[in-house]
Amino acid sequence: MTKDKNTPLLSIVIPAYNEEQRLGKTLSETFDYLAAQDYSSEIIVVDDGSRDQTVEIANSFQSQANEKTKLYVLKNPGNRGKGYAVRNGMLHAIGEIHLFFDADLATPLDQIPKVIQPILKGEYDVVFGSRALDEAVIQVEQSFLRQLRGRGGNLLIQILTGMKIKDTQCGFKAFRRQASQTVFPLQQIEGFGFDPEILFIANKRGWRWKEVPVVWRHVEGSKVTMFSATISVLTEVFKIRWNDLMGKYDSRKVTEEVGLQ
Repeated sequence: MTKDKNTPLLSIVIPAYNEEQRLGKTLSETFDYLAAQDYSSEIIVVDDGSRDQTVEIANSFQSQANEKTKLYVLKNPGNRGKGYAVRNGMLHAIGEIHLFFDADLATPLDQIPKVIQPILKGEYDVVFGSRALDEAVIQVEQSFLRQLRGRGGNLLIQILTGMKIKDTQCGFKAFRRQASQTVFPLQQIEGFGFDPEILFIANKRGWRWKEVPVVWRHVEGSKVTMFSATISVLTEVFKIRWNDLMGKYDSRKVTEEVGLQ
């Protein structure tokens, strides 16, 4: 993989909504992790209309940014949804690899090589973490009800999308820049259902993808209830099929609407 000397190898996108309790620790650990790496990087925090001190906490880390690891803080026009926040960050990312993960660091940073190395080796274009593969390590389990809803929901996602992915909702996904630039301009869903949508688009566009087992732990403090999130995802999965029938994932839309080549 070749890159311009001014282009960071890794762009990290962190969507954040009312994350004043967790974002500081996450950014501190992320800067420490990246300082120990031999590649340049950028961190993009996308605030999704937070009503607390999320933006102020993110900006307080500007003093830790440097030429090797830069920090950008974006603000959405109100609370648009996690999907909108991730899309905004990924469209602003300029690294060779675009990775997004949640502000709660449910998947530890030492799992980053698992999703970026297959891309660096030229083996895959999209690599994403999974809690459902046999080799995955779950350090803190979700409640049985959450697990049951998650498995049932993912089965429906597989049926509706035709993709045999065991876990679409793990928030730890990496994209080769070229893949990111053709997937996220086509993303339509702004809520939690965006995860299966972007994987559906990547598959439709012919990008090589891989699901890899990761370490994961349930972190308390979710901003939404499991029931509402599940209903939102399942409702939006039906939209994926409709959007596809309407041609909204047509590759020409990328050049027509965004101007990418």
